[in-house]
Amino acid sequence: MLTLHDHGAGSIARILPERGFNCFRFETIVDGQCVDVLDVEPDFVTGTARPSSSGIPILFPFPNRIRAGQFRWAGRDHSLPLPEGKPNAIHGFVLDRPWRVFEQSDQHACAEFHLSRDAADRCDLWPADFRITVRYALAGATLRCDIHIANPDTRPLPWGFGTHPYFRVPLSSTSRLGDCLVQAPAAEVWELEDFLPTGRRLPVTGGRDLRDGQALADLKLDDVLTGVTARDGQVRTIVMDPQAGLQVLQVFDASFREIVAYTPPHGRSVCLEPYTCVTDAVNLAPRGIDTGWRVLAPGEEVHLWFAIHVGRVIV
Repeated sequence: MLTLHDHGAGSIARILPERGFNCFRFETIVDGQCVDVLDVEPDFVTGTARPSSSGIPILFPFPNRIRAGQFRWAGRDHSLPLPEGKPNAIHGFVLDRPWRVFEQSDQHACAEFHLSRDAADRCDLWPADFRITVRYALAGATLRCDIHIANPDTRPLPWGFGTHPYFRVPLSSTSRLGDCLVQAPAAEVWELEDFLPTGRRLPVTGGRDLRDGQALADLKLDDVLTGVTARDGQVRTIVMDPQAGLQVLQVFDASFREIVAYTPPHGRSVCLEPYTCVTDAVNLAPRGIDTGWRVLAPGEEVHLWFAIHVGRVIV
């Protein structure tokens, strides 16, 4: 386990390299009050909880589901293993394996996952090799993550990336979950059947319209939002606890064009998940649907980032 500190701000972050380089704890001090930002299952650190159930799971080379684990790419059929009792492949190859940490200080840590080196048994499952590097840095009340994705192969690398942050609600022991608000700048939602997109995009309505904020009371979400609005090249989501006067602001670059909004049934958290592509994008893209599915040429790389900031509610 790695622990990052900003002693002046009273902030800490904890990362578990053995479980997908998951940053599963982030807490900071706001006006003398300790704010615990991320929800984690009690048995996550021991390895018995699902790797996608806590903290900030990293989803690559595809986020969310691929229908029946089947897809065709460059004239070749691919078949991915399915989780026990589940009909679809889910959340990629890197969240349940150890990453290699190659740099660390009090306030930052970097780790790498190279498919052919760190999960050689999964190499034949994907059309090309890949290397992903993640750097977490703690500064004041902000946790920043920089992601570099590279194609070390001689073949094109198809990919999508996402994270699955579990934001704890409420943010204070004196507040109520139902009074907390979630906000996301998405004007559309993908129509889903059995959690998989049909290919149709619909205007957001009712509880799915998070543009002006929605109270979590009686809000049940498991939706892929799209039509995301960026300002100055950045997208912002907010989890707000008005009674405590606290909010968690998540900011990410405009490469993230989808946001999965999810309210876990245990009622301790809400997930606002930035994705670069929609669920099952590898199967939708050949139908001519704009999915965000991307391809890296041999030797090419790309940079993504997100940051989580904790502070007072801005009126």
